[in-house]
Amino acid sequence: MTATPARYDTIGVGYTTYRHPDPRIEAQIWAAVGDAARIVNVGAGTGSYERGDRHMVAVEPSAVMIGQRDAKVPVVRACAESLPFPDLSFDVALALMTLHHWQDLRRGLAELRRVARRQVVFTFDPAMHDSLWVFTEYVPAALGFADHSPIDLVLDALETDQVEIVPTPADCSDGFASAYWRRPEHYLSPHARGNISAFARLDPRLVEPGMAQLERDLASGVWRERHADLLARETIDAGLRLVIGGPTAQESRGPDDGPAVAARTLGSGGPGN
Repeated sequence: MTATPARYDTIGVGYTTYRHPDPRIEAQIWAAVGDAARIVNVGAGTGSYERGDRHMVAVEPSAVMIGQRDAKVPVVRACAESLPFPDLSFDVALALMTLHHWQDLRRGLAELRRVARRQVVFTFDPAMHDSLWVFTEYVPAALGFADHSPIDLVLDALETDQVEIVPTPADCSDGFASAYWRRPEHYLSPHARGNISAFARLDPRLVEPGMAQLERDLASGVWRERHADLLARETIDAGLRLVIGGPTAQESRGPDDGPAVAARTLGSGGPGN
């Protein structure tokens, strides 16, 4: 996450309970990263999808999120729009499920291009995100929350046309908004919703009536009748996308510049830990 530390200092509590890296999504992300040795993870949150076998630096503004990180990757407390690194310090800049939180998307994406030869961005198409049944049928107040981060803008800012569909598995372990498309009972948990920004940013009065209706529809069988087609599927395209900017992994490899020059880093547990 980035650019909204105050929000995640509130709703990020317990984030690691519901947001576990999904191995299929992880494999797709790291296939795009390739063998890059020097990586910065911008808007890194609690460190989902990070690996300890590379030279990695995380960037995260929220103290609560930093406090839930393990010690495998050092972290700098900063925002995407002003990265504290020299030009081309890294081979790859990651931005994973974070763009919709950035205050100035174009500036943040420009910073990714400035500090890294390549960019690997895991995000979602807001229009497809808005078509998710839980929003259209139960919480319409959540519609449009990511309209400021359309895929076309991301492609334009990174000057790329490399974009991959990331299927959402029925048993997805990363509890983002579309993860429970075939497990509707999970949306009834206020703790699960509290770690999904589309819900957590809303006044509970805009969410709870829809959840009460969903609970009734599950009890009566109405939801299963309405969405019988989903129950037979193992994955869906819920709009998740992997955008890859810059040259290919092979083209980007240059002479060994040594470790990335980083700003003063905090211990991965955050200040005071």
